[in-house]
Amino acid sequence: MDSLTQIVLGAACGEAVLGKKIGNKALLFGAIGGTIPDLDVLVGSWLYGNEIDAMLFHRGFMHSILFSILAAIILGWLTYKLYNSGKRRNSTTLKDWISLFFWSLFTHPILDCFTPYGTQLFAPFSNYRVALNNIAVADPAYTFPFLVCMIALMFFKRTSLKRRFLLKTGIGISSVYMLFTFGNKLYIDSVFRKSLKESHISATRFSTQPAIFNNILWYGIAETESSYYVSDYSLMDTKNSFLDFKKVSKQRDLKPSDYKDIKDLAWFSNQYYSVYKLGVNEFEYNDLRYPLLDLDNPNTSVFSLTLYEDGNRLNMKPFKPKFESLGDIINTLWIRIKGI
Repeated sequence: MDSLTQIVLGAACGEAVLGKKIGNKALLFGAIGGTIPDLDVLVGSWLYGNEIDAMLFHRGFMHSILFSILAAIILGWLTYKLYNSGKRRNSTTLKDWISLFFWSLFTHPILDCFTPYGTQLFAPFSNYRVALNNIAVADPAYTFPFLVCMIALMFFKRTSLKRRFLLKTGIGISSVYMLFTFGNKLYIDSVFRKSLKESHISATRFSTQPAIFNNILWYGIAETESSYYVSDYSLMDTKNSFLDFKKVSKQRDLKPSDYKDIKDLAWFSNQYYSVYKLGVNEFEYNDLRYPLLDLDNPNTSVFSLTLYEDGNRLNMKPFKPKFESLGDIINTLWIRIKGI
């Protein structure tokens, strides 16, 4: 999920493990641990000269279970040696610090697994991307109550029962909301199946996910032998159905057999994608797992990449959103969320 959410969850892990011993410092160290996996964005840019390789490195090994274990041991040992000295000697144990970093590191990729982006939880042994698609990468309903509780508990002494109550409240509210999104996902999938049947679309598979910032408006894509069909549905809609499916061509102006980079991007997109030729040496890659800003235009995917030939490979230009104003997007979302 977004960086703020991961910081809040990491801070909660730090508080749960070491809050009684070191107070607000536990929040800080937990927040650091919760941020570390996403540093793979920087590491990928250092390791690779190709932007596609760098992008695919994100949510790879540094989001795996193995990395959580190894990094927790290393960071726990280093922090224990640096922190547990002088007046603070014997105030904490090595086990405390390893536990703090493990939980703050491990909960990061686990939380990311709930989003549509996908997380290579079992790397390097498997490149399978776990993506449960039940919550958006940013959802204020999950983050805000959790954040309020974490800020509030900072004002109480480390031994205060109110501090522990606020920690449990923050974790409890966010967990209950996460359970709601799971239930909502199951409901949405049932609605989508029914809608496909009513629209006489024989799909070989489909995928649904919530739109950004909420769990009310959902986007769905179904695959047939020759094309995709996309639609959206709000829980506030008057009809209990995904309506007005739009047909999207399986455009493949570049194929996996042409470039391994297309094969890798197709894997990343779980094979929901299109590639359009833009001009000389330029192509547009659309990850169709993500909503279209305009359902009538297949080239308005929220996750769209501009590719170009670079020697015997493909490379990509820096990602740029297809909208000019975040405010306009939020306004458009709000109008659609209210239902039709």
